[in-house]
Amino acid sequence: MASDDSDGQKKGFLGRLFGRSQTPAPQTVPQNVPADSAPVETVAPVVPAPEPAPKASWWERLRGGLARSSSALGQGIADVFTKRKLDAAMLDELEDILIQADLGVAMATRIREAVGKGRFDKDIDPAEVKEVLAREVEAVLTPVAKPITITAGQKPFVILVVGVNGAGKTTTIGKLATNLVRDGQKVLLAAGDTFRAAAIEQLQIWGARVGAEVIARPQGADAASLAFDAIRAAQASGADVLLMDTAGRLQNRTELMAELEKIVRVMRKVDADAPHAVLLVLDATVGQNALSQVEIFGRVAGVTGLVMTKLDGTARGGILVAIAEKFKMPVHYIGVGEGADDLEPFTAREFARAIAGLDA
Repeated sequence: MASDDSDGQKKGFLGRLFGRSQTPAPQTVPQNVPADSAPVETVAPVVPAPEPAPKASWWERLRGGLARSSSALGQGIADVFTKRKLDAAMLDELEDILIQADLGVAMATRIREAVGKGRFDKDIDPAEVKEVLAREVEAVLTPVAKPITITAGQKPFVILVVGVNGAGKTTTIGKLATNLVRDGQKVLLAAGDTFRAAAIEQLQIWGARVGAEVIARPQGADAASLAFDAIRAAQASGADVLLMDTAGRLQNRTELMAELEKIVRVMRKVDADAPHAVLLVLDATVGQNALSQVEIFGRVAGVTGLVMTKLDGTARGGILVAIAEKFKMPVHYIGVGEGADDLEPFTAREFARAIAGLDA
């Protein structure tokens, strides 16, 4: 027994030395809590999700899209007209600025004359020059700012979409389809860019998104045959509108332009009036090259109206003014982004005010 006592004393001493007690510490029992109650869970407070930022208006997106063009023009005008009396040299400089912005020689001359009228040897504020610029641009654009008209008596109303590689034809078709379906039209899409599997797939994605049937064939199929089948399918299904994509083709490739002529000929075997509209999609970033595109596609395919895309990617948005001044061809839509809502009917005043850097 003495040995047991000795061992117990040693353990007690070692426990005190290293901070370990031989006797369990008494547990504190909360008062007035039932013994069988479950532990209380701590719930983190619910933080409401932030409200989504309101979508910018079309005017705000247009102003933003044309910012590079308007900034280049505005800076040039400010450099020329700040704290100087108007003379011929200043008008020469203004004309150069306008030509560099791709407004075209005829338009630049028109604006030069309007600015100079009655203002020689007088101080002129840059803001006044911008107002003149906007007024003259609006005057040229107003006659061509026309919405596309879907004629009810022509069913299906066949719209052929043409343009060079990379202009944005397939995306434009998807956006047009979105607008037409939203307006209650039954739309059928034809994947006529049979050169590229990606273009066929892209149009099928748009079709699924907007609820439109897509007529497609394997890559490499004959585009003219597809056009024939697409019109027949649109007639059979009672579609209101048929939107047909085409492969991108450079306007100086005669064999490709001949293929486009063939598509139009074959369409007319099914419907003598088809296509009822031919939209040329123009990429604003190409500048002066767009003029030859309008001329040659107009001659080969009978272009009836224009859609200008990618105005948000260039400082050369003035090319639309030069095209309007030269060809007097309807401008139906302009685009300033990749979203489905970034294609809007063209309005002369908004465009003129935006490119001049003025408020609406």
